[in-house]
Amino acid sequence: MNPVSFANARYTTKVFDPARKISPEQFSQLVESLRLTPSSVNSQPWSFVVASDEAGKRRIASGASGAASYNAPKIMDASHVIVLCTRTQLDASYLNAILEKEQEDGRYADEQARLQGGKIRAGYIHQHLFQSKDLQQWMEKQTYIALGCLLSHAAMLGIDATPMEGINFAALDKELGLNEQHLTSTVVVALGYRSDSDFNAKLPKSRLSREQLFNFI
Repeated sequence: MNPVSFANARYTTKVFDPARKISPEQFSQLVESLRLTPSSVNSQPWSFVVASDEAGKRRIASGASGAASYNAPKIMDASHVIVLCTRTQLDASYLNAILEKEQEDGRYADEQARLQGGKIRAGYIHQHLFQSKDLQQWMEKQTYIALGCLLSHAAMLGIDATPMEGINFAALDKELGLNEQHLTSTVVVALGYRSDSDFNAKLPKSRLSREQLFNFI
């Protein structure tokens, strides 16, 4: 299947079949593909909380209450749910951990190259922290790259998905103890298989035309 076929097949699932579960093999592939998501200067400013049983999904569903209660059934009926979290800081210990992993994986020919790699990454972070003053927004942009990869890779595996921003993120952060870990929840993704009663699966996809969206120069 070519990329256009995957893009056409993917849609936002509104009703999941609670009886259908993602196989451990396929979910392992999704987890690994999420780990391999690219990020600016390999900053990887994220962490992922995964739930697959009723207790774990119920904890995540605590963020889908009140005005966001319409998302609770999606969370509870899905096979798996992933909370994509963004770091609230990129401190020296985290940056050193990235640098050490790059060294371990053989990305640097020598010590000078390793130091240069760390210096470049620190320079970008310094720029977003002190000059453009948008570090948190910049980190969230990286998390949304991970979201795009997750949705695409799920489609490749024939797995349905629903990204959700209709969540009480403050309540979810508290439930999962994220702020104490220098994290905050950014988007929740339910994964599984559509129910036959999902009305959205039967609707045609609608996007603006090429002429409206592209300017070839």
